[in-house]
Amino acid sequence: MSLICPLCHQPLQQQASSFRCDAGHQFDQAKEGYVNLLPVQYKGSREPGDSAEMLLARRVFLDAGHYQPLRDAVAKVLTERLSGQTAQVLDIGCGEGYYTAKMAEVLPQAQLFGLDVAKAAIRMAAKRYRAVKFCVASSQRLPFADASLDGIVRIYAPCNEAELSRVVKVGGYLLTVTPGPHHLQQFKARIYREVQLHAAEEKAYEGFTQVEQQNLRYEMTLKGAEAVSLLQMTPFAWRAREEMWQELAAADTFSCDADFVLTLWQRA
Repeated sequence: MSLICPLCHQPLQQQASSFRCDAGHQFDQAKEGYVNLLPVQYKGSREPGDSAEMLLARRVFLDAGHYQPLRDAVAKVLTERLSGQTAQVLDIGCGEGYYTAKMAEVLPQAQLFGLDVAKAAIRMAAKRYRAVKFCVASSQRLPFADASLDGIVRIYAPCNEAELSRVVKVGGYLLTVTPGPHHLQQFKARIYREVQLHAAEEKAYEGFTQVEQQNLRYEMTLKGAEAVSLLQMTPFAWRAREEMWQELAAADTFSCDADFVLTLWQRA
């Protein structure tokens, strides 16, 4: 078990439906199967993370399969690097578990962990995907031992880069997914006077070397309700005017671009 206590950082051992450390801290497993490792002093707000409304919108959209090409691409990269290994892999900011479940499917010998700061998201994920160990925790303070993980997947999620270096083994992998230049540009065209393409993420992760990068771009044809669900998932939702919501809801179809950049890094 690579989980550690979020209070004293000692190893956690599972005993029946609880996780305990030698210092006596105890974290009970919820009936859905997840464990809450987010101490109240680290929450930052009463209910951090995405709201239940946003999570439900995301699940409706993802279940329709519009991001399946991305899901398959992430799974393919992990399979090529970790297939057949008894690896430990973490999905940071896993939300309701759509991508994490696919990782567990293609890496049956691995132990998959899903982490999110939103308790509602982890509850949804744990109810549906029993093959994954889910925990409520902060990506700024990962509840994992030093050099304990063979891989981390970060799809848009915020993170603490020093924590990534700490928990990934030498030779282990970090897979990041960021927006490509044309991602959802049709939404932007309805919100902003001038559409600016996404700037490429130019960064290096300390302790990691980039070993692979690929672009994934395709057109999505959505029903009006699906376009509304997608807009709810994005930062654009806060800027969209009421007329835009109404137009999308009333549309028979709405076409827009999905554009992603997948970058694989290896721990030096």
